[in-house]
Amino acid sequence: MDNNTRIVVFDFDGTLGDTKKVILNTMQAVIKELDLPPRTNEQCQAMIGLPLSAVPEALFPEVGIPAEKYASTYRRLFAGYNDDDAVKLFPHVKETLEELRGKRIMMAIASSRSHSTLSEYIEKLGLKDTISYVLGAENVKRPKPASDPVDKVLMIFSLRPETCIVVGDTVYDIQMGKNAGCRTIGVSYGNGTRQQLEEAGADYVIDDIQDLLKFI
Repeated sequence: MDNNTRIVVFDFDGTLGDTKKVILNTMQAVIKELDLPPRTNEQCQAMIGLPLSAVPEALFPEVGIPAEKYASTYRRLFAGYNDDDAVKLFPHVKETLEELRGKRIMMAIASSRSHSTLSEYIEKLGLKDTISYVLGAENVKRPKPASDPVDKVLMIFSLRPETCIVVGDTVYDIQMGKNAGCRTIGVSYGNGTRQQLEEAGADYVIDDIQDLLKFI
């Protein structure tokens, strides 16, 4: 139990929303359309959490594909896979966020996806009333794992790092939170493993989002 927490900054993909299937389907479609070297779903999954512009160099270092070509192809194909039933909230997400709101804890989302699709998900999944601020990849100069997304949230709400907990499912989320000087909690049910999150320096790793309430 910690009475010092004023705000929680959540990742979205793999933390609040189960987007793995739609992301992997899109990535494999991009690989096919652009005739890129084959990559397994596991290799593609390791890229989740990075901004689109960083994926080509990380996933296809031998190809030299322009980042914008990859990103624009991904966005176009993603729209086709992202139907109304493509993304669901993970179990207990909505209840947990509602309880945090009842404790007067502010909540923000810092994501590597675009602000527009992020906002659509927040609206569609019924999170608009609980999330105070939404930050997409294009809203900062340096995305995860740099501290910029969290720094910006803290600046907007005039809060200090020690009042913030960063929650995410990948090493990029944990590194972002640590770089910002915040406490970090990893979730084991997303795209990263417990071992990866612990090695990245997460203060705690939880198996269910509702376990977050134990730390606030």
